[in-house]
Amino acid sequence: MTDALPVALYTAAQVRELDARLIAAGTPGFELMQRAAHAAWRALRRRWPQAAALTVLAGRGNNAGDGYLVAALARRAGWQVRVLAVGEPQALQGDAAQACAEARTCGVPIEPWRADAPLHGVLVDALLGTGISGEVREPYAGAIAAINESGLPVLAIDLPSGLCADTGRVLGQAVRAELSVTFIGLKLGLFTADGPDRVGTLVFDDLQADPQVVAQVESEAVRLDRATLARVAPRSPVAHKGSFGQVLVIGGDLGTGGAALLAAEAALRCGAGMVTLATRPEHVTASLVRRPEIMCHGVESTYGLTALADRAEVLVVGPGLGQAPWGRSLLSLAAQREVPQVWDADALNLLASGRVELPAGCVITPHPGEAARLLQCSTAEVQADRPAAVRELARRYACVALLKGAGTLIAEPGGRLALCDRGHPAMASAGLGDVLAGVVGALLAQALSPFAAACLAAWLHAAAGERLGGEGRGLAASDLLPAIRQLLEEQSPCLK
Repeated sequence: MTDALPVALYTAAQVRELDARLIAAGTPGFELMQRAAHAAWRALRRRWPQAAALTVLAGRGNNAGDGYLVAALARRAGWQVRVLAVGEPQALQGDAAQACAEARTCGVPIEPWRADAPLHGVLVDALLGTGISGEVREPYAGAIAAINESGLPVLAIDLPSGLCADTGRVLGQAVRAELSVTFIGLKLGLFTADGPDRVGTLVFDDLQADPQVVAQVESEAVRLDRATLARVAPRSPVAHKGSFGQVLVIGGDLGTGGAALLAAEAALRCGAGMVTLATRPEHVTASLVRRPEIMCHGVESTYGLTALADRAEVLVVGPGLGQAPWGRSLLSLAAQREVPQVWDADALNLLASGRVELPAGCVITPHPGEAARLLQCSTAEVQADRPAAVRELARRYACVALLKGAGTLIAEPGGRLALCDRGHPAMASAGLGDVLAGVVGALLAQALSPFAAACLAAWLHAAAGERLGGEGRGLAASDLLPAIRQLLEEQSPCLK
């Protein structure tokens, strides 16, 4: 659970600007460094109250300065402490040099790093911080490898060394921390790509920063929580099914009928007034047996789809659609309709092939592989800079783009960016994307904007998975539906 954290997310450059503005406003840099060290020390003692030994691995920037001050605090508390200096102490400047001098004054042993140096107690990663942009080089790569191979508890100061603060990409080598304590502003890279795998438990401390100074720097993105999510309007006592939209789900070629049915059922469970499923005739009986509330129609071609599409107010296209002539023809008809649409799965693959154009007002929901095809690049390139990838998707296709994966990102063409940091590894299961597409469709049908609908749907979907993930492996996509419905009611009660 991360709702106690701030919602603003920053780049490394923006946090440096915040730091500079705080100093210019009258807080000395060394005082900020002392506050950071005290925050890290408090978090360390809370996490490992029985520990009595500490090894700090220090670089040569302000991140190292934080580490030297933590070492001084531990020494004063009677702990067995030493610093392994990966960056030469004599190269330290400014506040970091003052911090190193304070550690020496407290009697902290400072030794040069060497590959065979024994590590003891809690390890404090004060190596690189946010200042790195390229791949980690020696001797830092070796020090990071030693930390990860030690089996000892690890505290990362500000963020795990080797993790890109802006993108969450591992820069060759990155520390895998059990606890990370970050300061002043939350870094976007802590929450997406490889970030969640490296950060461990995250603690934030604003270092008593003046909110008026912080407000002078616009954040890069917003983190979704209950306070930042849109709300679906309460329902009037005289509401009827026609008040909440007609959603048409198009998909389910032979062998993949379940995908379209999952999307349709998700739309139904999230409050769409009427839900219709256009699928292969062979799937109609199964649909009626499973969920008779969904109006299921077997369609062989666009002829059978035209009347259904004319009545629909929202289209969800792609789950189980396939890329054969049947799916291509249905997608071509959908692309001609000027209503809000959600495109997922094979609709995105066909879009990437250039066979069809995306209409206005759409939400697309690619996973990284689909995003790579849409951007004509590799999946690795998408994952290397997920924020840039999702923004480029939104710009190139003039839509709201929802890039799935750890730290789901939502962008609109103007550049606005939101991140969902909820979820659970148990969600790595087929069909969950189909459910998400249906949830987006239902929220569009209830008058949310495409960006607001995508954000709320991503949060509901991930929070439901998180809620159920505690039960362990084997989470099925349909298991999410009751939890999503409950979370939606908690977020947006049906009645005032």
